[in-house]
Amino acid sequence: MSQLPDIIREFVRVDADVAAQAGKYQAAILADVAGRRGTMHARVAPVHERMALAGPAFTIEVRPGDNLMIHAAIELAQPGDILVIDGKGDQTSALMGTLMLSACKKRGLGGVVVDGAIRDKLDLLELDFPVFCAGFNPAGPTKFVPGRINHPISAGGTVVNPGDLVVGDADGVVVIERSKAPALLALAAKKEADEAARMEAISSGDTASKWLPAALRAAGVLKEGETL
Repeated sequence: MSQLPDIIREFVRVDADVAAQAGKYQAAILADVAGRRGTMHARVAPVHERMALAGPAFTIEVRPGDNLMIHAAIELAQPGDILVIDGKGDQTSALMGTLMLSACKKRGLGGVVVDGAIRDKLDLLELDFPVFCAGFNPAGPTKFVPGRINHPISAGGTVVNPGDLVVGDADGVVVIERSKAPALLALAAKKEADEAARMEAISSGDTASKWLPAALRAAGVLKEGETL
């Protein structure tokens, strides 16, 4: 049986139109319609709360504290790709900084998600390029440990396959399987419309949730016929 190469160059990406449409929705909306799954651990957060991204995952697995394979990935990724890096959540040294992230922007990538530390925070705030990470550390990485590119990874406690849809905003990052992403758009539109209608009702003074009494009875908190 032949072994997969460490670097996989060709894979199927989520459709660009699907990614563009998904980027119009909050990550929370997409996570809800995806069954409340696929979200990364809260440690993976945007460098600035206004940063947002949406696009196909270009996955990288590295050993903690080594960024050799990230350099290779920057050269291989296509415009619009989101680098998703399994850095094992390590925060003892930075995997990326201004130089590498400037190269990502120059190559037209859609953003970077690092389950690990980065550095040069103030410079990144001026770079105008979406970056999500698990923390910051001024220590630099090594560049000699092999890793893998475009294999399935785990980042922020979530499985990410190359080509999956990745959406990130102020709330964090959600990953949606490529094959399921198109069908979720209509559900996201309905969810957003339902929430807008509910917000309008709240603004008009209707703060009572219609589903709450039944849920409380089902949980045994309220008896049949009893109300709050």
